Amino acid sequence: MRTIHVIGIGAGDPDYVTAQAVTALNDTDVFFAMDKGEAKSDLVALRRQICERFIDGDDCRFVELADPKRAKADDGSGYVQVVADWHEARAAVWARAIEAELGPDGVGAFLAWGDPSLYDSTLRILELVRRHVDIEYDVVPGITAIQALTARHRIPLNDVGEPVLITTGRQLRENGLDGAAVVMLDAECSFMECPPATHIWWGAYLGTPDELLVAGTVGEVGRRIVAMRADARARHGWIMDTYLLRAPN
Repeated sequence: MRTIHVIGIGAGDPDYVTAQAVTALNDTDVFFAMDKGEAKSDLVALRRQICERFIDGDDCRFVELADPKRAKADDGSGYVQVVADWHEARAAVWARAIEAELGPDGVGAFLAWGDPSLYDSTLRILELVRRHVDIEYDVVPGITAIQALTARHRIPLNDVGEPVLITTGRQLRENGLDGAAVVMLDAECSFMECPPATHIWWGAYLGTPDELLVAGTVGEVGRRIVAMRADARARHGWIMDTYLLRAPN
């Protein structure tokens, strides 16, 4: 039966790749990567660099898959269905590629930024793929953007005895901030809706040469982050950022 490794490759620094991930990389016959257009081609290039660094020999085959376009949801109630439809479309693309490119007993891999369990669709899509083609898959955990963010800012994730919420920008806008929260997938700079005394630790392109870090209160550094984020996205064509918020006492 075909086997798929889902390999967490960390937040951008090749040194984040674990020994377990290196073993899985060297066990793989074909690497599958979603091609999200020219603006994000460097994300595929970074995957290739990781493979070239850690795989013994020159046998490293990549298959790039065109990513189906995701529709836009008009409101929050339609978001879940839009994502479900997008996952179904992706699963169909993946299933065809796995059948065409991977032998009956072959080993393929998808390389996931950060950890496959955290705001990543790979595992959900592979469950859908199994409706179309017989596969088994395993998961290799990776260093998350959250771990990289707190390490680069040299801060603990939580206050003593206090919880931390991991959420999205959309949820932050809808529900507000109570305590501490890590915010991911926020294209709207939702932290600007928090009280000015809210503390923020922000990072973009974590673990890469283009890394950006800012810390302070929303009132002090919020507009600076908004400007930096817009400039970086314009220059690179894409941006991956996350931040930790802590409500004022």
